Formats: sequence, C-alpha cells, structure tokens
Amino acid sequence: MRTDRTAGEPVDSGDQEERVLLKHPETASDPAEDAPAASADVVELSALAETPRQSGVGIVAPYDFALDRELWRWAPDDVSLYVTRLPFVPVPVTVDQASALCNGDDVARATRDLLAPEPLVVGYACASGSFVHGADGQDRLRQSILDAGAPAAVTTSGALIQALEALAVRRIAVVTPYVDSVTDRLLDYLADHGVESTSSVGLGLLGHIWKTTYSEVVQAVRDADRPDAEAVFISCTNVLTYDIIAPLERMLGKPVIAANQVTMWAAMQAMGRRPVAHSQHLVDATARSTAA
Repeated sequence: MRTDRTAGEPVDSGDQEERVLLKHPETASDPAEDAPAASADVVELSALAETPRQSGVGIVAPYDFALDRELWRWAPDDVSLYVTRLPFVPVPVTVDQASALCNGDDVARATRDLLAPEPLVVGYACASGSFVHGADGQDRLRQSILDAGAPAAVTTSGALIQALEALAVRRIAVVTPYVDSVTDRLLDYLADHGVESTSSVGLGLLGHIWKTTYSEVVQAVRDADRPDAEAVFISCTNVLTYDIIAPLERMLGKPVIAANQVTMWAAMQAMGRRPVAHSQHLVDATARSTAA
C-alpha cells in the first residue's frame, strides 16, 4: 500500500488499484475459509472509489443554545455543522445578556476555534445578540467574524433582512419569546432597515426558552398575525420551529420565517446550496428564483 500521498490527495493514474478486504471480527480464522470469494463476511472496497466529500458550516451559538439538532435538519447530507458556544454569562434573557453575547472579542475567539476543519461560512446563531445594537451593531458583529478569518459570515438578524428582501416583504408581524425590552430592540432593528412591524407578541421568558412548545408558538403566531402583515417572523434560535413553519404558512396563507431557518438558509446561500426543507416558502421561493 502506498504511503507517500497526503490524505485526500487523488490516487495517481499510474498507481495500481488496491483492494481492501474487511472481515468481521467474529469470523473464524479457518485458513480454508480465508478466500474472499468464499466468505459472505468480506466486503471489497476499491482504493479508486470516490470518497464522499463534506462541506462545513461553522456555527457560533450562545452558551444556552439547546437546539443543535434543529439546525442539522436544514443541512444537506454532505454538509457538516461545526458548533461552538460563547462564554457563559450569569444573567437572564435580557438586553444585558444580548449585549454580552455580541462581544466582539468573544465572537472572534469562537470563530477562530472553528476554522481548523475549514468551514466555507461561519454563522452567528443568535437573534437577540445580532439585533440588540441595531443595524450598525449587526454589521460590526459580522465584520468581527470575517476579521477572525472566516471565508464568509452570516448572522441571524442579518439573514432575516436578507430573507425579507428575497421575498420582497416590508411589513411583518413579530413573535418573540422575550420580555418587552428585548422585543423592542428587534422592532427598532427592523425599522433601521425600513421594515414595518404591524404587531408583536412576546412571551416574556427570561430563560429555558428551548422548552417553549409548538402549541405556545402557534398561539402566539395566531395572536400576532394581522391582515396587512405580509409575513410573520418567529425570533430566537432557541425556539423550535422546523416542523410548524409549513403548517402555519398553510393556515395563514403567507410566509412564516423563523430564526434558525433564516440562519441556515443564509449559510446555505453563501455556499451556493439549498437547505433541506419541506414546503417552506422561503426555501422554495428562493430556490425557484435562483434556478431562474
């Protein structure tokens, strides 16, 4: 077997094809049964067979982020997520917490921690941390990720604006799990970008947001929706939404977009890929426009 190639380097056409024989440990080592063709427990692999490649997305998440698996649901099979968390802050989910989570030095350090496996993009997966200081704060946050060495960068709140622009939506109803002071920062951020908030509903939670149930989110969306709202946005990456986006869109007859959805959608856009989703308007509509 050749050992003078770097891992991942293609096999030279002059190299002789190698056959790797894998035998189950429990298979008896009877010499009479050692012939590969005679054993059903032997698998033949070719060294010239193409090895599946993986592309990577780095994720910088808050210390209390509990929904890693939800992010993975939007990821194609050949895309891996490299997730790291920001330092713990002993405060409830308030403006103070959001401000701490967007500390540029902490975000840069977390970004550098993700660079070894060479992600194609780094996503900052926190809504409040990326809208708490308005449009300028979001720009600074994204730049800190790029300055730390990320090849491309997205933030949840930046992705929200990107998604609204892709859908040509300028008036939205807003659902959050936050107390009013944090929700107000989101409304101010939207106004910075010329997006009108027709109404908002906040659940007033100060912690354990990942425990919010689907039924609570659905009721909040019902309460927040207005006839003049062109879409509904569900904020916070610690709120489960994957399974209810499409049913809510059918119920309301308008797009419903969510924090984790826009984060993964924007990351996939940066890679030239499409997220995995089932009848979610944002994903379907932008896939059609890209194809066109």
